[in-house]
Amino acid sequence: MSSIVSTLGAGSGVDMVALANNLAQAQFALRTDRMKAKTELLSQQISSASTIKNMLSQLASAMGERVRVGDLSPQPSVANGSVATASSPSGTQGSGTYSLEVLSLASSQTLASPALASSTTVVGAGKLTLRFGATTASGFTEGTKAAVEIDIPSGATLTTIAAAINAKGAGVSAYVAQTSSGAQLVLKGPDGAQNGFVVEATETPGEEGLAALAWNPSAGGASSRLLATAGDASFKLDGLSMTSSSNTVTGIAPGLSLALTGTNAGSPTKITFSNPSSSITGAMQDLVDALNAIASDLKTATDPASGDLAGDPGARRLKQQLSKLAGEVVMPNGAEGTRTLSDLGLAIQRDGTFKLDTTRLQATLTRDPVGAAAMFTTGLYGVYSTIDKVARAATSASDPGSLGGSITRYQKLSSQITKDTAKLAEQQETLRANMVARFSKADTRISASKSTLTFLQGQIDAWNAGKD
Repeated sequence: MSSIVSTLGAGSGVDMVALANNLAQAQFALRTDRMKAKTELLSQQISSASTIKNMLSQLASAMGERVRVGDLSPQPSVANGSVATASSPSGTQGSGTYSLEVLSLASSQTLASPALASSTTVVGAGKLTLRFGATTASGFTEGTKAAVEIDIPSGATLTTIAAAINAKGAGVSAYVAQTSSGAQLVLKGPDGAQNGFVVEATETPGEEGLAALAWNPSAGGASSRLLATAGDASFKLDGLSMTSSSNTVTGIAPGLSLALTGTNAGSPTKITFSNPSSSITGAMQDLVDALNAIASDLKTATDPASGDLAGDPGARRLKQQLSKLAGEVVMPNGAEGTRTLSDLGLAIQRDGTFKLDTTRLQATLTRDPVGAAAMFTTGLYGVYSTIDKVARAATSASDPGSLGGSITRYQKLSSQITKDTAKLAEQQETLRANMVARFSKADTRISASKSTLTFLQGQIDAWNAGKD
């Protein structure tokens, strides 16, 4: 007020705009500060809850990766690596040993056309038809696969025909080879005995020539154009004869897929699955470390005096779940001694932190290494499934009692406060504008009054001077 009074002079002498701004801000300062404090608190709560939520999700994801394809997964390997490579399909696990004898690999039919002067030589027009089935050097037996018709336009060359065949996407690829005899159209079909093919030609009258590309094994000279015959892979697994139309073989044994790459007729090789028990100690120590990191953040966030999540129902439930984790039965059908996480050495201390009981873990591994390894599975039960369930329950956005539900609630509150803050700012601006308008009118009246006062004072001074 002293600064306002000191500015009184010509007119009102008061900065009416600044005065309106200050008064409007003072009117809304308390509510604005409350909104800001709420926004900051919600931001901290969302951050703390999201950090713990992400740590849980990352732990479950890392555990799943190790169980599926990492050091906790019993991965198959082939002793003779030149014969095949082995893998376990996603979501499956295998065990034991197998013998493998590959007699022949799956192959595709390769066919060449008669040689032409060049790839731009006009061949003719009409239609080519591919029929599929079992093909040998002397005969063809059509299968169940539908025939494919390729329209050949007028003026077509070998390049044009190759492009038309490829555009059909029927599994037969074509290209033009520049050989010592000239340009030849090469056709290659898919692997498998039933993927052999013959080529029929229907010519457009007056534009003949396509007949030269037709092929059937019973035709004269056909064998010279057949570069390779389609066939199935033939192999024995544990002495049992099997065939496959592809060199990639799945479903032949639990948790086993093969990519056949060579033959070893008469010299079977072994397929073995690794034993992950040697990696269990390291995996359990990593699990303990990860759980302790989560428990530490959770303890700080739920501190009654300073925690951002003090009293949060989702954080409280998660603490309860973690406190029971060691005694959780993760393998209901497992043998006694390989059913709970505590059997694998997981122990919880009085302060809520976890530790690895290496003595108990080693006793379990010594007594039942197979049962311990079986606890690390991708199935409905096991260590991974248990950790994943805890993570999913805690991060569910639709459950109001979970950490994810708390995040959803905090985000909604934060969004509402943002709207309320914007509305408050609008109200403050409306008040400021009204004050500016009112103060401007008052300033005008004050200025007029001062002008009149100055005039009257001048007249009085004149009268007083006349009397003298």
